[in-house]
Amino acid sequence: MSEGAESLKQRLCRSVDEAEAKLHSLSRDIWSCPELAYQENKAHDRLVAFFSQEEGWKVDAHFKLPTAFRACWLAGGSEQEDVVTVGFLCEYDALPAIGHACGHNLIAEVGAAAALGLKAVLENTHKLPVRVQVMVLGTPAEEDGGGKIDMLGKGAFEGLDVVFMAHPSKEDATYLPCVAEHDVTIKYHGKASHASAYPWEGINALDAAVLCYNNLSALRQQMKPDWRVHGIIKHGGVKPNIIPAYTELEYYLRTPSRAELPVLKDKAQKCFRSAALATGCEVEVEFARNKFDNMLRNVTLEELYERNGKALGMDFTTDEDVLKNESGSTDFGNVSFVVPGIHPYFFIGSNALNHTEEYTVAAGDDKAQFFTLRTAKALAMTALDVLLHPELLQKVKQEFAEAKLKDEQNAEQFAKHC
Repeated sequence: MSEGAESLKQRLCRSVDEAEAKLHSLSRDIWSCPELAYQENKAHDRLVAFFSQEEGWKVDAHFKLPTAFRACWLAGGSEQEDVVTVGFLCEYDALPAIGHACGHNLIAEVGAAAALGLKAVLENTHKLPVRVQVMVLGTPAEEDGGGKIDMLGKGAFEGLDVVFMAHPSKEDATYLPCVAEHDVTIKYHGKASHASAYPWEGINALDAAVLCYNNLSALRQQMKPDWRVHGIIKHGGVKPNIIPAYTELEYYLRTPSRAELPVLKDKAQKCFRSAALATGCEVEVEFARNKFDNMLRNVTLEELYERNGKALGMDFTTDEDVLKNESGSTDFGNVSFVVPGIHPYFFIGSNALNHTEEYTVAAGDDKAQFFTLRTAKALAMTALDVLLHPELLQKVKQEFAEAKLKDEQNAEQFAKHC
């Protein structure tokens, strides 16, 4: 190869820096107009316009979902050559009431910046060992619903060899534990009556909701320490002198691995249904369409990313409380069981916590830009490593296959003991 890897990485970084103004504008526009899951029309259109205006990108504006998109760039070369496809993911949905308190505007910027940087260096590099396609997928509805899971079901990730994204946090980390999760809504139907004059004529759906809540609280005594059950009563009645005929709760059920989730779900459903039996109510249990998997790690990619990040000045956390404690859940977990990839976390210049109003402010602050673009560079450099060294890509895929096999074996063992 005529140019060394380090020189190529420097060129890649310069390309990202040269695009700083338009990338910042992209992020700021998304941040300024927060939209909820599956409703990210303005963010979607802004990203589609961004890639449509960039030379060489083929854009599918509504790819598999109305607010999803795909942008592809294919390197020159022989049509007979095998193509290695590298994917970068953009998220851009916001949270109710508090906007981009999870920094998805920065996730979108990272994906766009990494893709632009990698394309810029590849289109001017000769004698690559492989023919490369760079793909950007816009993936809606991470906060609610799981857009990536919908897209997986529609074949959106077929053909990808590796996939990358990065999530804002209050520290740099190559990996933080993400757990399996399933949302559930519980609806109790009773019978209204005057609560003072004819209480015996009613069937109290609020009693069922309270019993359900207490049942789950009692269940925690026998739950594994790393299982999580947390929820709210969304509807508890309309007036104190009317016996509630309808109540509704929403719960999140979480376990460290997707193999454990059915066991917790079975225990929780007994709590739901027993509350109905005790009060005479009817109950509807509605699990969300998609359940989120835990993350299937790829240590080879993580180590490459950390090496590149350190070269750019990242200070990765060594705090065991941070690295070992479970965080939330993400639909990237489902992707990680289909395509080898990484989902690192990055500091944005603030100690604010995700899902707070303070983090919304931080995600829109100019100070976040340096850290966001640095993360994009590290992701693109990691992608470049596996493209320049086919043996690394083979190692990534081998580790992925072994991890999937181990996960299947663990699931079988877990099922036998339950």
